[in-house]
Amino acid sequence: MNLITAIMLNIFNKPYPFNDDLKHNSKIIFFISIGVFAFLWLFMPFDIGSLPVRQKYYLLVGFGLITFLSLSLNLLIIPSLLPKKFSSAVWNIKKEILWNSWTLFTILVSYFFFTRWLGVMNFSFYTVIKLALTAILPISVLIIINYNWVLRLHVKMANELNRKLKEHKLINEKIVHFASDYQKDSLAIKASTLLLIRSANNYIEVFWREGDIVKNQMVRCSMITAEEAVKEFKFIYKCHRSFIVNVNFIERFEGNSQGYKLYFDHINFPIPVSKNSVDKLKELI
Repeated sequence: MNLITAIMLNIFNKPYPFNDDLKHNSKIIFFISIGVFAFLWLFMPFDIGSLPVRQKYYLLVGFGLITFLSLSLNLLIIPSLLPKKFSSAVWNIKKEILWNSWTLFTILVSYFFFTRWLGVMNFSFYTVIKLALTAILPISVLIIINYNWVLRLHVKMANELNRKLKEHKLINEKIVHFASDYQKDSLAIKASTLLLIRSANNYIEVFWREGDIVKNQMVRCSMITAEEAVKEFKFIYKCHRSFIVNVNFIERFEGNSQGYKLYFDHINFPIPVSKNSVDKLKELI
């Protein structure tokens, strides 16, 4: 028995992400309120169907409005006034179950006083307690199911992000080869160290970083060949017919009547950006 109690306490004390998304909660409140009205209208529980049409209308609208106001109070107003109490850092499954049960209880109690004030049906306080207690079990089950779903979702997302990080690191460590028409001046560097490539007639001039030092080398090949060599790296982009740049090293933009120019640290000349390349470059950055 003690083992079962310990397991249950362990489950109930597990962290649970409190949903403080006001926009999302507002939608939930609206649809639940409409749903309550529709359910009562269709199934007419508690002998609602036996009431005169006007009283029935007042009762159903009142129940829908009470549901809306109670949910707004418990899901929007109170959490906004006491953000530290409802922070995901301190929230857990037990608190979520208790808060959902409290929310349901406030709705049912409000139903009780509303029906007494309206004087249309015998909605006893015993019925309120019975309904609230009956609802605790399904609320608990739904919250635990939702917890496991959120946990699986977060684990899946974390694994996906780790995979992308690993791929990113592998890409950064990849070597890019610039094959020369003359084998002696071919060049191989890490893609992550490349700063830019500049066209120079039948040559390209490659600039790259080794620590804080910028190096450059002329390679006898065309820009088309150079572009082909770096095409798999999304952070390397041809911004002009004469320039290919690594967007990770751009220091700043400048714009004037002639267009845009890029500047790199330790590079003493600007790199022009063609009009057709501006949007794509902004997207990459």
